[in-house]
Amino acid sequence: MTTIVIAPDAFKGTATTHDAAAYLAEGIAEALPDAELVLVPMADGGEGTASCFDGTPATLPTTDAAGRLTEATYMFNDGDVAEAYIDVAAASGLPAVADHPVPLTGDTYGTGVLIADAVTRGAQRIILGLGGTATVDGGTGILVALGATPQDKAGHPLRPGGGSLTELAGFDTAQLNIPAATVEWVLLTDVTNPATGSDGAAAVFGPQKGATPEDITLLDTALAQLCDICEVDPTTPGFGAAGGLPIGITWLSTLMHGNHSHIHVLPGARMVAESVGLPELIHSADLVVTGEGRFDKQSTRGKVVGTVLDMAVAADVPVVVVAGSFQEKIAGQGVSMVELSDNPDVKAQLVEAGRRIAAMLP
Repeated sequence: MTTIVIAPDAFKGTATTHDAAAYLAEGIAEALPDAELVLVPMADGGEGTASCFDGTPATLPTTDAAGRLTEATYMFNDGDVAEAYIDVAAASGLPAVADHPVPLTGDTYGTGVLIADAVTRGAQRIILGLGGTATVDGGTGILVALGATPQDKAGHPLRPGGGSLTELAGFDTAQLNIPAATVEWVLLTDVTNPATGSDGAAAVFGPQKGATPEDITLLDTALAQLCDICEVDPTTPGFGAAGGLPIGITWLSTLMHGNHSHIHVLPGARMVAESVGLPELIHSADLVVTGEGRFDKQSTRGKVVGTVLDMAVAADVPVVVVAGSFQEKIAGQGVSMVELSDNPDVKAQLVEAGRRIAAMLP
């Protein structure tokens, strides 16, 4: 029996990772009804990461990046070590404010509400997926939600968002949520950008969040000030993720523990893959299928497709990459590409891609 592992990323804006896997499987099953199809929805720290882990969904009211009331869901796993899997984009994501981007005033307070709720349920470890945020606030919105208020030199609370952090002089921790501040933090990202500079959070990711060149200059200065006050090295790889969110979390954890031992910034795709047993599944497969909306030079730099490709090639298992478009070609023995059609129905596109993949098999 032919075993096919289907491990795609989400096709942004059109299909979740779970839907993409199901649609590809539907097309393959039509042509190969006897094949064993193993669906492994994947993510790399962006939207959909939390749903890749086992747990019970928890949905509650919170706020989006613009401070508007919304609802968001995270996953809670009450195991030996209770864990909460939270996508920062669930509450603080870009799609919710696409009608009115908030690069200077957007904050992660809504994500902090989810974290606080998870801790009341007994979470001892918080796993945050850092992709897809609308914010460049260095994680200060989360800090406010957990009782650490940024202040200026006069002791006045700062306005929400990264734009005000140039005035940061310290934090008021009188109301600090101690249980939340002392948890173990795992921050999952698909980028290695530092907090500041030409490759930093504001310069690289600010434009997609609506930041003008003037905004970018201000935000870069603001994050540098935050790093200085928090005593965080702004050149640390990965600290530019989610608008510099690791800066604030690192300060908070260090405040409680005296060092960085309780905070871990990790490649999201690799951790998700290992958590769901993907390496072992690939080793026993005859074919691996992965995919994303657009394959470009970033796809092999910590993203889902690059991670799955590396695992399949290392296991000497043929792999097919499905994408809406290929900005880069993929070289390598046993690697094939399937580009989606221009059908506006994404389900039809992915089902058809599944049929084409089945036709490629001997």
